[in-house]
Amino acid sequence: MSLRPVPVPGSLSRPFWEAARRGELVVPHCPACGLRFLVPELACPGCLSRDWAYEPSSGLGTVYSVTVVHRVPGPGFDTPFALAVVDLDDGAVLLTHVVGRAPDEVAIGMRVRVDFRPLTDEITLPYFVPAT
Repeated sequence: MSLRPVPVPGSLSRPFWEAARRGELVVPHCPACGLRFLVPELACPGCLSRDWAYEPSSGLGTVYSVTVVHRVPGPGFDTPFALAVVDLDDGAVLLTHVVGRAPDEVAIGMRVRVDFRPLTDEITLPYFVPAT
């Protein structure tokens, strides 16, 4: 078992974690206004509709912002690591780790794709790796 904090799925996030365990990225989508968003909320942050559902994402995106974390935020984290805001091609925005390159090589504008890595037997985390 990991020393790193383990996400605890709730009623709103359980479908996200179940999909991640299967190696799929899903994001909340509101059919009323078309917004894709993360994190899941009771109502769409765009129009307040409660009629949203998870939909598959391609998992492809672009690094919008990145910082290299050098100070350990808690047990189970290895530093340094690249913490990035990724704009998904299909609309949602995620705060995530970019792996597969040295942290100081991750740059704004870099194309990335989702990759999944188990944290525990029950929880799999989505990370992003360079798309090329």
